[in-house]
Amino acid sequence: MKAILVHTTKKREIVDITDLINLELKADDFDIGLCNLFVLHTTSAITTADLDPGTDLDMLDAFEAFIPDLKYRHPHDPSHVADHILSTLIGTSLVVPVRNGELVLGDWQRVVLIELNGSRERKIILTYMPSASELRSF
Repeated sequence: MKAILVHTTKKREIVDITDLINLELKADDFDIGLCNLFVLHTTSAITTADLDPGTDLDMLDAFEAFIPDLKYRHPHDPSHVADHILSTLIGTSLVVPVRNGELVLGDWQRVVLIELNGSRERKIILTYMPSASELRSF
């Protein structure tokens, strides 16, 4: 298990972390299997996305449109209940296959951290699950 930190700079933003994860896979000499990513926060999320120019802003606008304007009862800070709800809807974990020490992604897919209440330092936990053939080699 390994923790990586990602520093966000805006209230809401999408940060491409694909290359960072691939660097960690190489550093840990993890060749084949599954990589589980888990963000340890309730106002951020992790997923895959196409990052053509402007798509990140389109996604953030769409996410915001999902959340109704209600009178929220969150005792800590009702103004960021939408951030908690979006984190839950998008998800805080992602499992991606790994082959030859790199994430296996589609042509346009990138792994992204979605910041919903920044700017902040976000911690992501990486755990590796070797393939069955790798387990047999132990």
